[in-house]
This record gives sequence, C-alpha cells and structure tokens, in this order.
Amino acid sequence: MKTLKKVVLYSVLMLSVMFVPAYGFAAGKINLNTAGVAELTQLSGIGEKTAQKIVEYRTQHKFKSVDELANVKGIGEKSLAKLRDQVTVEEVKKK
Repeated sequence: MKTLKKVVLYSVLMLSVMFVPAYGFAAGKINLNTAGVAELTQLSGIGEKTAQKIVEYRTQHKFKSVDELANVKGIGEKSLAKLRDQVTVEEVKKK
C-alpha cells in the first residue's frame, strides 16, 4: 500500500511539472513568485515541506529579491547560497 501511494504521488508530481506554464521558468531558473510546490522541489536541497513553506511565505510577502528566501523557516545562508543560481524573482505580467 505504501508503494502504491508513492507511485501515485510521483505520478502526480511529474504530470504537474509537465503542465506548468512556461512563465514559471525564466531563463532556466525557477521564479519564486510563480512556482508551485512541484517546481520548488526540483531545487537542490528543497523538499516538499520547505517548498510548501516558500509558497506560504509568498502568500504573505511577495518576493522582491532572491535574498528574501532566507526569511523562510528552514532556509539559512548556506542553503540560500546554493539556491541563488537556480531561482529568480520576476513580476508576473498580467494579460
């Protein structure tokens, strides 16, 4: 039963990544202001719980710089240094 849950979870994650709009990935980087949990878990050192904390932080405080990632519980200076080249903060253009 545990294996079936894992298979379903991984399948859902993979499908969600396949159907993510392109604006979630700017120049090969993940946009902190648009990425969901599935995209954020693609970052090195970011698991599902930390990805959820990033999304929760974003609902309260829109990211204005990558440095603000250090304000998310569980992300320290070392983690921020590793993530800096993998993420971006861009405005979401309204249509």
